Amino acid sequence: MYATAEAESTSATPACDCLAHRIGNAADHGGRERRYPTDMTDAEWSTIRPLLPTPSWMRGRGGQPEAYCHRAMLDAIRYLVDHGIKWRAVPADFPPRDRVCAFFRRWRDHGLVAEFHDRLHARIRAKLGRDAEPTAGVIDSQSVKADAVVGSESRGFDGGKQINGRKRHVVDDTLGLLLGVMVTAADVGDRAAAKVLLRDVADAHHLLVLVWADGGYTGSLVEYCPARLALVLAIVKRSDDRQGFVVPPKRWIVERFFAHLMRTRRLVRDFQRRTTSAEAMVYWSMTLLMTRHLARPRR
Repeated sequence: MYATAEAESTSATPACDCLAHRIGNAADHGGRERRYPTDMTDAEWSTIRPLLPTPSWMRGRGGQPEAYCHRAMLDAIRYLVDHGIKWRAVPADFPPRDRVCAFFRRWRDHGLVAEFHDRLHARIRAKLGRDAEPTAGVIDSQSVKADAVVGSESRGFDGGKQINGRKRHVVDDTLGLLLGVMVTAADVGDRAAAKVLLRDVADAHHLLVLVWADGGYTGSLVEYCPARLALVLAIVKRSDDRQGFVVPPKRWIVERFFAHLMRTRRLVRDFQRRTTSAEAMVYWSMTLLMTRHLARPRR
């Protein structure tokens, strides 16, 4: 968890109760006032603070105590992801952009953003009266255009949707919350990517037994999932007999998830040179949604 023991603050008048203020050197820098819509409220911060991963310098893995407030770092990344700005355009009242970028890379490379996301996911399911581990999910993919900074080795052309860029393969639970994401070139087939993604999701969520998918996942994948992954892949197809617009059962859940990603402006296009950074951006987008939901009073 975030804090394992009480510690004295390095500042006589601590502006924050994060570990960087209590144990690190964040007190050497001035605080900042909440002014942007993406800044965490006090209710959000008090909710997520116990769920933050423990920094490596507190686990004996080396490194110096962090010099900038964790809450300010999180607010800076939330601002960048939600507003879709460049790294060089991070507002001056946040910590220096190179420190924010280093914080983002550290959480990406060590899997801390996925760990933080999974803790929020379990907390939301508990709040809604669900079991912490889901038993059913939905898989689908989304093709998005890639920026010029994306190299040819990680981009492709999706002939079906006429998009030159990348493809996001995701698995959601029945609440529309993310279970796993994998970013590939847009020309990678859904079935080929699903084998890898479903294996990773099944390893992380051992109670998952049923996954719904559209007609693009038919074929050998239907027999592969029960034999190798111990889960059932149920294909939900559109009916040719019905007239007009009809919402396919279960598949609307993942479509609503993609709609949320499109409201996060950094994800409207893929601006990341590395696919791991693109996956981290998806996790950060979902943390925005979940922290707001957790801080909202339950009716």
